[in-house]
Amino acid sequence: MFALLYGTVIVLILKAVPSSAVDAGTWLTNSTQRDSVVLALNLVPFAGIFFLWSIGVLREQLGVKEDKFFATLFLGSGLLFVGMLFVMAAQAGALLTLAAEHQGRPPLDVWTFGRATTYDLMSIYATRMAGVFVLTASTLALRTGLFPRWLALIGTAVGLLLLAAAGLIPLLELLFPLWVLIVNVHGLLVRAAPRAPAAAPAA
Repeated sequence: MFALLYGTVIVLILKAVPSSAVDAGTWLTNSTQRDSVVLALNLVPFAGIFFLWSIGVLREQLGVKEDKFFATLFLGSGLLFVGMLFVMAAQAGALLTLAAEHQGRPPLDVWTFGRATTYDLMSIYATRMAGVFVLTASTLALRTGLFPRWLALIGTAVGLLLLAAAGLIPLLELLFPLWVLIVNVHGLLVRAAPRAPAAAPAA
């Protein structure tokens, strides 16, 4: 659910909001684009809740095998990601309210500052925390066998890409929910797979 909701948030915002701050007035006066952003912001809290749920599931699967060092990075980066996501959504909502009060033409200096801050929070800082989360989760998987080696190696590559290229490549943020989706689908398939019956004790 996190992957689907967060992926939807990213797509809605990137489709509605132009890459240039100069074009702010164009989409703010377009009800369809403005409603898309409002919908995306309303989905953010639920995406965050499901992400916290996902963290809990992974920690429960690790159990006593959890490495304290990497587990701290894993949990800390996940919480920071959610916190930044919520701050970004709150600030974007405030900017939309400001724009509505000025008939879609907010004060340019306030809008430019707020837009740049919101963009950096989502595309740079939150995305880099997502990269740390993926890297540490993949490292824990390699050390404990939480999920297959091939999936952990893919996660390592995704985490490094999110860390190195955050804010530089369009739609790069979609790699994170896609990785979370693959990991959780794999976990569901493993749990649903029939297990071999335990051998009867020798007489």
